[in-house]
Amino acid sequence: MAPPARAARCGDAAELAEALQASRRDTLATFAVYEAELPSLAVPLRAELNPPLWELGHIGWFQEFWLARFPQRGLGHRADPDAPRRAALRANADALYHSSHVPHDNRWALPLPDARATRADLQAQLQASLALLDGPNHSGDDALYFFRLALLHEDMHHEAALYMAQALGVPIADPQWQAAPLPEPPAPLAFEPGAWQLGSRGDAGFAFDNELSAHELPLGPTIIDAQAVRWAEFLPFIEAGAYADDRCWSPAGLQWRRQQDATAPRYLRREAGSWQQWRHGRWQALDLHAAACHLSCFEAEAWCRWAGRRLPSEAEWERAACRGGAAFRWGDVWEWTASAFAPYPGFEPHPYRDYSAPWFDGRPVLRGASFMTQPRMCHPRYRNYFAAQRNDVPAGLRSCAL
Repeated sequence: MAPPARAARCGDAAELAEALQASRRDTLATFAVYEAELPSLAVPLRAELNPPLWELGHIGWFQEFWLARFPQRGLGHRADPDAPRRAALRANADALYHSSHVPHDNRWALPLPDARATRADLQAQLQASLALLDGPNHSGDDALYFFRLALLHEDMHHEAALYMAQALGVPIADPQWQAAPLPEPPAPLAFEPGAWQLGSRGDAGFAFDNELSAHELPLGPTIIDAQAVRWAEFLPFIEAGAYADDRCWSPAGLQWRRQQDATAPRYLRREAGSWQQWRHGRWQALDLHAAACHLSCFEAEAWCRWAGRRLPSEAEWERAACRGGAAFRWGDVWEWTASAFAPYPGFEPHPYRDYSAPWFDGRPVLRGASFMTQPRMCHPRYRNYFAAQRNDVPAGLRSCAL
């Protein structure tokens, strides 16, 4: 576990207080870019977007909902999510920001407070959270559970703000959130067959409900890429005409490709004989050493078929991440796996009921992290999950030998 992730999941009250403040600084810095580039803060109504002002208010609402307003917060994951709550700082906050109750498309028509008032709410909500952390009875995993949840929730929304900026052409100049070039592909890693304990035991620190419960399962031999597939390895697939070769695509992938009329990955084009990528609101020369990114799962699968490879299962990925050491490079892009997002045996939902259970619908699991991910989120057992057609997310792939 990387040190920032350890602090987020296992840190004490002082470490959490520092992390909550750091997360909020990043949230507000990225929102300030939106304000500068989109003075009206208006964005088109699309399934992959949210109004930036709604996103900002939702982050503060979530923190207040599970901390200052929630008397059972000290019970940790055993708390009753329906227990009575204290009144919100803003009287109509639940009607505005409760994502489980406010349909996505309705968020564009809500009477949201303006940016100044929303920032004031966030400041008051954060100060209330920090005051609770500084008080008595805030040691131990149960007492800190919802503080850790609120922190990681804000970090997730920050990454969403970054890839939403990419979709909108909003330039993000902060060097912390730029893709790094990868070296030439190292030799793949080989793992012998054997049992692997998939998931978290939950005996120390924080774990999301879908990471529990740890269970043993047999794995066969695996030869897995040591790093994500770069554009240098992905572009020959395009140049070979594989986007038009039905043999490379699954039935679902073929349907997606035809519906999208896709001839190349999102944000990529060929101009005057060279490949360009849409970044920071303009077309730029493509860095062939960067990890192939903003790929749908269908594109990742199709590249594997073309290359005579396959996607790893999430168990194979987790084993490689936990046992491969520095030789297994991850964190450049989210990585599609061949596993469907499903509950582990003995799954029990945590109080934030809508985090996992509604999404056990067959969508694929992604593992790892991306260059847009807060380092606090980088954990080898973290399970991300998006619908297979999503290509706005900074996702790519690594492959395994057949």
